[in-house]
Amino acid sequence: MEIIRTVAELQAKLRDARSRGTIGLVPTMGALHAGHLSLIERARKENDTVVVSVFVNPTQFNNPTDLATYPRTEQADAALLENAGVDYAFMPSVEEVYPEPDNRQFDLGPVAEVMEGAMRPGHFNGVAQVVSKLFRFTEPDRAYFGEKDFQQIAVIRRMVELEGFKGLEIVDCPIKREADGLALSSRNVRLSAEQRSVAPAIALVLRSSLIKSREMSLADTKKWVIDTINTFPFMQVEYYEIVDALTMQPIAEWSDSKNPVGCITVFCGDVRLIDNIKYVR
Repeated sequence: MEIIRTVAELQAKLRDARSRGTIGLVPTMGALHAGHLSLIERARKENDTVVVSVFVNPTQFNNPTDLATYPRTEQADAALLENAGVDYAFMPSVEEVYPEPDNRQFDLGPVAEVMEGAMRPGHFNGVAQVVSKLFRFTEPDRAYFGEKDFQQIAVIRRMVELEGFKGLEIVDCPIKREADGLALSSRNVRLSAEQRSVAPAIALVLRSSLIKSREMSLADTKKWVIDTINTFPFMQVEYYEIVDALTMQPIAEWSDSKNPVGCITVFCGDVRLIDNIKYVR
């Protein structure tokens, strides 16, 4: 595996790689875990060359404290990537990715206006900025994203449409979880031992809501999820919305969507955790 720091070197390497077959890109912000490795494993199976970017993107953080405390573990990440069979690890500086301020504003539409878009103003525009740059740097055939960030995938698909990335396949991959159900996240390392012990309740309650939803209205299911999670110590639901999987728009009745998805954000102490569940009707 080669570690690459500059766009020019990355593009030079990938010109040669492209002549040998397909390129798969896995964009990450580092602090890698088994969830990231599952994306890399799939990319490795489906492509001739695999590139993983490791870059904590400042433009998608609307909270300076969140940016400052986001875990950075470059040496450990590099070791994991090499063991996973990655060809190129792109680990640029902020100055390399943003040699000048990126003032682009993307018309991401309704998929970016609800949930994370409403709670974190500017977040998805920052995501669109950095991912569009990574796509232009690498010109991949496929790019891999985890479904834990369910809304983000819809936003990226919209950005791909806006920017005209022809022939690029966005591959969404299932959530990877700990044995106790907690969705893997780089932020999990910030949980105290006590908080870590209760955090799996998020997934447990979501799974239980599948059964409840067969007997409850959508509104009652939402209320039950929020009220139940809030009974656990350290836990406070920021939002829980049941939305259409394609439009990301909240629905009022189960019959309003063929593919309803419940998307939740919970503060466990001061650590913000997200998860989701598909309501198979």
